[in-house]
Amino acid sequence: MSTGMIRKLLVGLFALSLPLVSAGCVLPVLGVAGTVAAKATEERGIGGAVSDAGIQIQINDLWLKRDLQMFSRINLSIDQGRVLLTGRAATPDQRMEAVKLCWQADGVTEVINEIAVDNDSTIGDTAHDKWIAAKLRTALVLDKDVHNTNYNIDVVNNIVYLLGVSHSQAELDRVIGHAKAIAYVQGVVSHVRVI
Repeated sequence: MSTGMIRKLLVGLFALSLPLVSAGCVLPVLGVAGTVAAKATEERGIGGAVSDAGIQIQINDLWLKRDLQMFSRINLSIDQGRVLLTGRAATPDQRMEAVKLCWQADGVTEVINEIAVDNDSTIGDTAHDKWIAAKLRTALVLDKDVHNTNYNIDVVNNIVYLLGVSHSQAELDRVIGHAKAIAYVQGVVSHVRVI
């Protein structure tokens, strides 16, 4: 892809994000823009990252319009149209509604529902999960045999969820091994495709 096309694409993304920024959605827009920039280095390239970012914008918009609590409680990872949902829904109905809304976004090819129904979690539980995720991301960055940008990581209730692509089963086994070696991890659920 030429520099001119990339520039046009980024300008287009910025233009699309303006209505969201004016509506007060600055953080989701900045998150999507950062995701596109980072994901452009992955296996799928900038075209795939832009497509996934568009899906993310659509789903976030649907969730925000339906239920602010849904938006804040449920995590979203996307890889080549495959949507992984994690987090803690307040009720079973909220869990199902989140999945149903995902299917309304253009470009979604699969929705993987790993949402827990848990209204008793504390801020401490969430902080602990974020600590595990950060520790795993650091381990992957430091491992020269792992293409760390190809992996999306979510942690909920000490369970590590992986989405993305791996260059080999050996690489994926290394990633899972890193996750299992972290204190308090109770399990690893992989939705990673080996290419």
